[in-house]
Amino acid sequence: MDSPISRRTVTVSLLAGAAVLGIPGVASAVPGPAAGRPEDTDQQPARPTIVLIHGAFADASSWSAVITRLLRQGHRVLAPALPLRGLASDAAYIRSVLDSVPGPIVLVGHSYGGSVISAAAAEAPQVKALVYVAAFVPDIGESALELTDKYPGSTLAQATSTQLYPLPGGGEGEELIIKRDLFRDQFAAGIPVATTRVMASGQRPITLAALQEKATAAAWKKIPSWYLVAGEDRNIPPAAERWMAARAGARTVTVRAPHAVAVSNPDVVTSLILRAARTVH
Repeated sequence: MDSPISRRTVTVSLLAGAAVLGIPGVASAVPGPAAGRPEDTDQQPARPTIVLIHGAFADASSWSAVITRLLRQGHRVLAPALPLRGLASDAAYIRSVLDSVPGPIVLVGHSYGGSVISAAAAEAPQVKALVYVAAFVPDIGESALELTDKYPGSTLAQATSTQLYPLPGGGEGEELIIKRDLFRDQFAAGIPVATTRVMASGQRPITLAALQEKATAAAWKKIPSWYLVAGEDRNIPPAAERWMAARAGARTVTVRAPHAVAVSNPDVVTSLILRAARTVH
């Protein structure tokens, strides 16, 4: 019979492998205990847990390369699948994930995920740092669409199509998806074609209502923040990203990259997250 430690090692290896392969919904992993050191299940992690929140038109596998690098640094990493149904409900779901994590957290959001972490981290004392990756940083009363339109440059409206989905109480709602033939130019310019074809096939639509929903909390006003500006972003204008980062007082870096910067430039994204993590004690 396998020992509990060997079973755990196999489980962790499978989780990490699933994250690296980009299997949707399976993008969380926990590094095992150091060799020769007994595991203490009651002891909180020595380093903060990194929680990665994807945005619209993506899934948790978009963080795979970043997850691999963070695991090598000894961090516990979670990348839950975001429903993309509505800002308040999405934030409530992520808050439930945060509540299950022992010890301090560095909370990272990409794109619409920035709106979600700004809300989910409110009244969440375990969140010690916020990292925005080409993301929305709304103030109370602002929506993602409003911030997109603050500066010219977004071509997202022309690249998306609308489809209907059933509402739980009856009727239909509208959701947006990027047209597959435009996905690479719009979302992931410069990333290999074979990779972007997979990304386009696995993209998850977001409801129009979620992008229009106004924020009711702004955790960045109380929690230290970091921001990565994607200089060639066609979803969120880079000028809007710089403006949001400056307003939040975020420590900011800029990289020449598309909106899918965690895929195109995982080293830069990982470096910024680690900078934030090193401030957490």
